[in-house]
Amino acid sequence: MAASPASLRLFFALWPDEATRSVLAGLLPPGQSGAGRPTAPENLHLTMAFLGMQPAQVLPALEQVLQAVDFPELRLQLDRYGYFQRARIAWLGMQHPPPALLQLQRELSAALRACGIGHDRESAFRPHVTLARNAPAAPRGRAPEIVWQAPQLALVQSTTAPRGPIYEVLAQRAPG
Repeated sequence: MAASPASLRLFFALWPDEATRSVLAGLLPPGQSGAGRPTAPENLHLTMAFLGMQPAQVLPALEQVLQAVDFPELRLQLDRYGYFQRARIAWLGMQHPPPALLQLQRELSAALRACGIGHDRESAFRPHVTLARNAPAAPRGRAPEIVWQAPQLALVQSTTAPRGPIYEVLAQRAPG
């Protein structure tokens, strides 16, 4: 079923600063160079809640959720590679996600449920940055450590294009 112009594919994400984005853009797991479809640098992010197709009229409620959740300063230590076999996604994640990150995701999920807005399951949350899609199997394990001070929580729209998804930040906020 095709989406109507009144529906938007949406998600909440931590949006990296330019320095972190630059480091992530050149990073692929060992054995991945030239394989798969690397994530466009401007699309690198960590999804906090995937909302899927939503009617455009929920945007004001989503912007209120964005402003209402407690978004603390987060220091993320990206230090391990991973691979989602079914989706063929190579990713970079955390050996030990900070409790504040997990709490932010739980609070975001609760706020979305309170508004009656459907989203992916809280129990499915595995914080990661997608490095490549259609990737061959990637080794799991340690990666060069990247420290990311997450500066933005964003509401993002995803549009499918022939060259891959295009992400547009619709609203964002800084910690605090």
